[in-house]
Amino acid sequence: MIKDTIKLKKDDKVKIIAGKDKGKVGKVLKVIGKKNRLLVENINIVKRHTKPSAQNRQGGILESEAPIHWSNVMLMCSKCIEPVRVKSKTLDDGKKVRICSKCSEIIDA
Repeated sequence: MIKDTIKLKKDDKVKIIAGKDKGKVGKVLKVIGKKNRLLVENINIVKRHTKPSAQNRQGGILESEAPIHWSNVMLMCSKCIEPVRVKSKTLDDGKKVRICSKCSEIIDA
């Protein structure tokens, strides 16, 4: 089985390109590498009904973000202000950086 590489990191700005939240923009909160999934802020909100428990926990309906597959998002370029594909390049000093494929701007700060 071929392992996919996730070219997204925490705090990246991404746009959802598939699913119920298509077109929305959010910030990556967490990258779950083994399952190829991302936790994106205010995207893929799910509701969970809980009973009150003995540990001072109130019952009710809790809303939280659920992970989304990384293939359903695209990285937003800060210069182009649109979703782009990502290239990687090694600089002269040996540092590996991500580059916007449209405007060749370095994405890593």
